[in-house]
Amino acid sequence: MSKSAAACSVWWKSVNLGKRRWVFMVFLGILILHGLAILVFTRGFLLTRTELSQYSQCSEIQQSPCFSPPQDDKMVNHSKGCWTKPAVGRLVILVLDALRYDFVAPSTFFEEKKPWMDRLQVLHKLASRPGSSAKIFKAIADPPTTSLQRLKGLTTGGLPTFVDVGNSFGAPAIVEDNLIYQMAKNGKRVVMMGDDTWVQLFPHHFNISHPFPSFNVKDLDTVDNGCIEHLFPYLYKEDWDVLIAHFLGVDHAGHIFGVDSTEMIEKLDQYNGILEKVVDVLESQSGPGGLHENTLLLVMGDHGQTINGDHGGGAPEEVETSLFALSLQKHPSSLPSETDSSSCRLDMEKRTICTSSIEQLDFAATVTALLGIPYPFGSIGRVNPELYALAAGTWNLDIFTSKSGLNLSRLERWMQNYVNALCINTWQVKRYIDVYSASSVIGFSDKDLLHVSNLYAQAHDIWLHTKEALLKCKSEHCFTSLPQLKKQVEAYSNFLSSVAALARSKWTEFNLKMMGTGFCILVLSLFVHIFTIKKLDKLCSFCLPHGGKFVISFEAIFAYAAVLIRAFSFLSNSFILEEGKVASFLLATAGMLQLRHAIVKKKMLVEGFLFVLVVPLLRFGIELGQSKQAVNSLFLKSFPSWTIGIDEATNLWIYVADILSFLALTILAYILYKSISYSSCQGIFKYVVVGSIFASFLIALAWAFDGDLFSPSTMVVDIKAYWIPRIIYVIGLLQLLLLAISQLCGKEKTSGWEEDTIVKATAMLSAWSSTIIILSGKQGPLFALAAVIQGWCIVRLILSKPRAKDDCTESSISYSSPVTKWSLLAVCLFFCTGHWCAFDGLRYAAAFVGFEEFNLFRQAVLLTIDTFGFSHILPVMGLPLLVAFRRPEVQAEKRKQLFFFQLCQVYLIYGLIMATTMTLTIICVTIQRRHLMVWGLFAPKFVFDAVGLLLTDFFICFASLYYFA
Repeated sequence: MSKSAAACSVWWKSVNLGKRRWVFMVFLGILILHGLAILVFTRGFLLTRTELSQYSQCSEIQQSPCFSPPQDDKMVNHSKGCWTKPAVGRLVILVLDALRYDFVAPSTFFEEKKPWMDRLQVLHKLASRPGSSAKIFKAIADPPTTSLQRLKGLTTGGLPTFVDVGNSFGAPAIVEDNLIYQMAKNGKRVVMMGDDTWVQLFPHHFNISHPFPSFNVKDLDTVDNGCIEHLFPYLYKEDWDVLIAHFLGVDHAGHIFGVDSTEMIEKLDQYNGILEKVVDVLESQSGPGGLHENTLLLVMGDHGQTINGDHGGGAPEEVETSLFALSLQKHPSSLPSETDSSSCRLDMEKRTICTSSIEQLDFAATVTALLGIPYPFGSIGRVNPELYALAAGTWNLDIFTSKSGLNLSRLERWMQNYVNALCINTWQVKRYIDVYSASSVIGFSDKDLLHVSNLYAQAHDIWLHTKEALLKCKSEHCFTSLPQLKKQVEAYSNFLSSVAALARSKWTEFNLKMMGTGFCILVLSLFVHIFTIKKLDKLCSFCLPHGGKFVISFEAIFAYAAVLIRAFSFLSNSFILEEGKVASFLLATAGMLQLRHAIVKKKMLVEGFLFVLVVPLLRFGIELGQSKQAVNSLFLKSFPSWTIGIDEATNLWIYVADILSFLALTILAYILYKSISYSSCQGIFKYVVVGSIFASFLIALAWAFDGDLFSPSTMVVDIKAYWIPRIIYVIGLLQLLLLAISQLCGKEKTSGWEEDTIVKATAMLSAWSSTIIILSGKQGPLFALAAVIQGWCIVRLILSKPRAKDDCTESSISYSSPVTKWSLLAVCLFFCTGHWCAFDGLRYAAAFVGFEEFNLFRQAVLLTIDTFGFSHILPVMGLPLLVAFRRPEVQAEKRKQLFFFQLCQVYLIYGLIMATTMTLTIICVTIQRRHLMVWGLFAPKFVFDAVGLLLTDFFICFASLYYFA
């Protein structure tokens, strides 16, 4: 005892003299290790494809084996053909953000009619009109389906990369060749209005632009009204060739209210009226010599959205959007059956409507072919035959006109034009693949390149015969026929589809060395955790009486197993999707084991039963959270079967949810009030807790303003929406400032460390709770109360297992079970509050609580607090309570030393659990890097876990300064 005690005392004095700065340095070192590991792995995993600096030039068409368009000096300069002869004089593009396919297609194309279907009746009328050059397309996007990715893919003709998702809140200018650049370069006057993402992507390409802020998802009308204000006057002007109007109302309505909402229906009805007016204006001026005689109208979405208004992943609802095309020229010729993918049905009005499918990858190539400008250098799409035929069906190149008096059929003339467009298309893609493979670090494999080259060679050989026949057709006799042209189209299509498939499967360049280095650094951090924990075990043993045999409890074994089970489950995409349910199951299992022990020992029965009973409520909360309902709707309005026997027209469940939220908030305020009476809660700490009680009153007042007690006046709306949240933010900042002052100016006590830590933890948790709750909405108090109950149960159940005199259990083993349950509770809280590991799991509306205008830093901070508040900030700051309530029967000085050793150990164990799950996530994304769902599922999971680990490390460092210094 004397030797061990002396060692412990000497070490403690050295630590005390250094004011325990070593604790902060250890945690800071772990944070740096994790940051370095994630940075290095990310550089190897989330690489973008190599963006080439080459731009397509008009003069380069002479290098191709295809026909170049005739140049007529009498034509206006900006209408000259460059790679192909222009088939469209003017282009109007109306982008309706997040336009689902079933918003546009008739309801008869789907198994069940939904309220949001058949709202855009003007498009149905145009598509079914006899002799109309109009058609509805199902446009298939490539994930990720964020707006930035889709706009970049639509204009470059390339495939998106996951790393660009991080730029969705600050889009960088596109530096590679793109559709907008080619328009501006070749004399097309481009006017843009709407979503300001366009001017961020293309800052110097528009002749005139009218951008509007796009990130305030609560604002359904500002961007749309701005588009309407400028759109119609421009339709009567002659000073533009391409007009782009990007509407955002449907996207924002989906994010806030969901697809099945009144606001969504109203937006679709508004769009129907707008489109009807646009078509009327265009058709009124489409006669011979009219302003819109040769105008093409495209109404399109950039991506779709789920039933809850989310997008970003690769679900069918997200990748399937719509494209409606209307040509004001004559009706096009019919297509060969081999290239026509139309599906025709009767709509609700018994009109025949045909729809087709188009890849968004093909958009840039098709539009450039119609405008006669060079294809973007990095485009790998194909000129879509149906959209091309819609606008160029009656168009006839001079080089194909028979001088021998032979009259070619309209279909054959169109096929000749299309074959030449595909020839240029294929030549450009082959040129790009060759340059990319030569300049990229990895590029494509020799086997893949050989396959692509063989396909191109086959298509080129067929083209030599086709070209010779076409030249003879021009000079003498026409020997071409539809079978030969169809064969040529098939050869080019095989090449282009093979290149697209190859790019989709192997586009991203994974640097396995950097990924391996990052993984090794992260594994090293695990050993640092374990080594430090074991070192603290020895120091703890110096302060405890020896004797007995070493024992590992069954609960400790289960804790290790639970951590590993959850971590290894990340190797399955199904378990990642059900991560919240897996965590709740493991938490329930741990609770049942704890309850069994309480029943056997006849101790802590109330705590055991309460712990088990709250877990199903958390599971129910996870189900509700994943429904992604609006903040004010706690119960699932989208699942009426859950409310059997209750009139759906009533608001009973909404009233119940409101009452429960107010009740939970009242209980939380009462708990804080009782904590003030705690003997040690005096001075600054008391004022901090009082501030949280006052903030709770303000939150209740804001919710009361939502009811019918107050008239919806402007003053009431401003107080509820802006002033109350801002006051709560200020209170939270002042509370943290007071706690910082108490740390800098307060005197260290020589006894009662447990009581001091309890008071500190209560004050810190209360300082964060008000902001987190108001961002979470009315669900916040319920989950906060559940977290308090579960945390209290975990703390109390630790006391139910006093160490026997003949046992010698290491400190880390005794705390492994409660810390594991603490971490599982944190995971459940993440999913309960409506989040999941995907970018469509972010509650963007929370970033605008209290604010209307967009500010990147402010909104990023609020979104981070909302996303990780319940699951990372509060659990980390509340961890010391596990140690503070457990007071070993040793001398006061040794108890003080033991307390800090175990507190440091608890944080290390918690960090080890987080680092272990992150390690398995890295293994998962490494193994699944070629999986179909890598960008839609595995990569977002990696990003969320990486951010979560770094936030945990950061707040552990923060906690070490607060609790240890």
